[in-house]
Amino acid sequence: MLGYSLFAMRAQADRKSLLQSATEKTPGALPPGTLQRTLAIIMGGGAGTRLFPLTKDRAKPAVPLGGKYRIVDISISNCLNSGLRSIYLLTQFNSMSLHRHIQASYKFDNFSRSFVDILAAQQTPEGSQWYQGTADAVRQNMRYFLERPYDYYLILSGDQLYRMDFRALLHQHIRFGADITLATKPVARQQVGEFGIMQSGVDRRITGFIEKPSDQSGVQEMKMSRDLLRDIGANEDDSLFQASMGIYVFNREVLIKSLESDLFDFGKHIIPTSIRDRHVSAFIFKGYWEDIGTIRAFYEANLDLTDVVPEYSFFEPDSPIYTHPRFLPGSKINGATLRQVILNSA
Repeated sequence: MLGYSLFAMRAQADRKSLLQSATEKTPGALPPGTLQRTLAIIMGGGAGTRLFPLTKDRAKPAVPLGGKYRIVDISISNCLNSGLRSIYLLTQFNSMSLHRHIQASYKFDNFSRSFVDILAAQQTPEGSQWYQGTADAVRQNMRYFLERPYDYYLILSGDQLYRMDFRALLHQHIRFGADITLATKPVARQQVGEFGIMQSGVDRRITGFIEKPSDQSGVQEMKMSRDLLRDIGANEDDSLFQASMGIYVFNREVLIKSLESDLFDFGKHIIPTSIRDRHVSAFIFKGYWEDIGTIRAFYEANLDLTDVVPEYSFFEPDSPIYTHPRFLPGSKINGATLRQVILNSA
């Protein structure tokens, strides 16, 4: 029993250490009312072909994760743990399961203005097309986003595994006076072909962008400088590049102006265009982050959760992941040996 207690204490200490390194701490207090003036918009994703057959009958954010959660619970929980209570989820494909999960899981006090609402693609007098990309999805729903006096719009992906305090992101955005701030993740050279790659100096202002570069000759100049690596506490000799995480903060008027066009996608179109004439800033995130939009990434991320001290842990009382409780009887197992298993009731 004592051995188990010591093991548990050590594991808890390791988890706390991982959490501290995986979560960006808020460097200072936000201006009063900032969280109430921020709207979170979560992208429900497209057809989810890279995650097929898991997406055969359900939307990508509704795919189960870690035994009892849904992928979308990650983004919503990060918002709630950051104090953000105004959340829209944009859906389009196979959305019934996702709608049912959201309606059953996220209910607030009737006397509060908090909400997690779904906006499905729909025909309107302005247009009858389905969402053509992330920017187009936001454009088609702007009339709802402008109903309240939000100053900041936080745009998130619904198929990522990470833990982030968005207050730190908003704090940097406001402190730097940025028009747009996007979260970036340092990645090694062999991974650059999978992401949009950003270039910025120590001031975090983004000056260059390449979308999923295949030509290695143009990548070298996008490498993070020694000064920037030193500033974020990394080894100056590392060969790292800033990959876009698909997480954006827009000022209200900047978002309105950016969408007064026929551009369809934030990562491919809006951000590269904005870099030329707007202050676009990089928020460098050093914690665990995984895009689980493919079968291989999804499979490996789930296996990693069974480690004794996983890189990403659901056992974090200070920043829990919320989901719909299912009142089912306990699992009954006879004559089995289990190693590195997550056993759930759902």
